[in-house]
Amino acid sequence: MTTQTDIPPAETGGERRSWLREHSELGVCVLLLALGVLVLTDALTMDVDIAQRGPVGPKTVPVVVGAGLLVIAALLALDVLRGGRGQAEGGEDIDLSEPADWRTVLLLAGVFLGAAVLIEPLGFPIAGALLFWGAAYALGSRRIDRDPLIAAGLSLVTYTVFNNLLGVPLPGGPLMGVL
Repeated sequence: MTTQTDIPPAETGGERRSWLREHSELGVCVLLLALGVLVLTDALTMDVDIAQRGPVGPKTVPVVVGAGLLVIAALLALDVLRGGRGQAEGGEDIDLSEPADWRTVLLLAGVFLGAAVLIEPLGFPIAGALLFWGAAYALGSRRIDRDPLIAAGLSLVTYTVFNNLLGVPLPGGPLMGVL
């Protein structure tokens, strides 16, 4: 007669979940692997002008970055499977037992979506100022005498740096003639 102790235990769903929880860093490995494959695929299928000469072209950096992502994914997966674990954050001032602040998250998401919708008709200086002001408000600042001025200044500086100094054209909107 066999007893319960004589039969080897079968792997249960709880054990599998426990193993996955202990090796959750493998999810980062999968993400890095997918990103590396995507970057390499885009780089290798890039249409490059035949007149471009020399060893360093527009494909070089994406190929190096994609290959680096694949190497890092493989090394991280090997480390995790050998028992390596990331260290817990000791200096973070976060209470993980508290629920997330969904009001702030939704306000920030609304501000970002609003800026994305308004950037074309209003231009970057106005949409950017609304973005910076809305983000400050969503994160808790209630200084209505100071925040709009800082947001406008930050937006104008950002527009000027990108548009004039870096040569990245941003939509000016109705302020195009003024700026």
